[in-house]
Amino acid sequence: MRKRWMTVMLALVLAAAMVPGMARAEGSWGSINQELSRAEGWQDYVAETAFPLGEGHPYAEGSDITVQDWGAYPSMDGSTVCVPLAMELARQHLDMAESDLAGFVAFSTTHYAYERLIGGLPNPTVTIGSRKAMMDDTRPVSLFLGTEPSDEEWAMAKAAGVELEMVPVCYDAFVFLVNGANPVDDLSVEQIRGIYGGSVTNWQDVGGEDRVIIPWQRPKNSGSQTAMENLVMQGRTLMAVSNYISDGMGDLVSAVGDYDNGRGSLGYSYLYYVDVLYKSGSVKVLSVDGIAPTPENLRSGAYPFTTCYWAVYRKGDEQAAAFAAWLAGEEGQRCVAQAGYIPFNQPEAEKTPVESVH
Repeated sequence: MRKRWMTVMLALVLAAAMVPGMARAEGSWGSINQELSRAEGWQDYVAETAFPLGEGHPYAEGSDITVQDWGAYPSMDGSTVCVPLAMELARQHLDMAESDLAGFVAFSTTHYAYERLIGGLPNPTVTIGSRKAMMDDTRPVSLFLGTEPSDEEWAMAKAAGVELEMVPVCYDAFVFLVNGANPVDDLSVEQIRGIYGGSVTNWQDVGGEDRVIIPWQRPKNSGSQTAMENLVMQGRTLMAVSNYISDGMGDLVSAVGDYDNGRGSLGYSYLYYVDVLYKSGSVKVLSVDGIAPTPENLRSGAYPFTTCYWAVYRKGDEQAAAFAAWLAGEEGQRCVAQAGYIPFNQPEAEKTPVESVH
């Protein structure tokens, strides 16, 4: 009975993966509203990969569904903002067709991905549609791509006796968003902290209209909420809210851009996310302390909320360590840039020191 049920489930997952353009509502794909494709003028930087997939075998006798072994390629999960990076890595190392990438990069979002990495759990819905293949779901997630762990995730790892190794991959800006009709274009660091600490409650107090500020937040342990706590508030008390917590990053962007109620809203996200993954013509990105989140200001560290994305793996996992080292190297960083990110590996004179809070 279990085998028959599994066969049906595999068929359903593969069918969804093989329908061109079909939205994947689960995980990270539910927070992406753009079609993602390879860059114009795309280049193949990996002549011969050291990380090929293994062999495939039939799921069951008489079945046309294949179980594909991961081989030397790491089983990945991660943050929504790193979906295009994982897609680019699959293009480079696995020569994967564009139609297969949505099924192969089945990211579950930050906290669930850390739970899998720390708990030694698989990412069970990874597929290669054109091969009618389901990736081996007995292989635990070995590499996380995305934002740094929250305090609770560090505690989870400690409780499990797991040491996490972190390799910086690329820069991004943690940015603040307002409705396009809001006349405010810039906030200071202290004004942002005042708003989210509860001491500043009206846009009039920061150069805007006489309108109550609606300070949107994300759920605990989401990547952007961790950045808000660690990078922005830095130990200061973050105001508790109940009505203005957005489950998805896309939902937050939509709330800030809403025609009727968004004019008083303030929210936060990552620049790559709002520029590439969830575009909205109804919001604008603020400068902070008069400094815009340009690539030059991220590399120099001038923008106050410069952050980065990481390749994270369990200490002692030599295969994942080798892949992370490749990603941080010259060839890997060219792939990072081709995916539209700002490579971390800059000349030492230009490099911003970005460290984990632990």
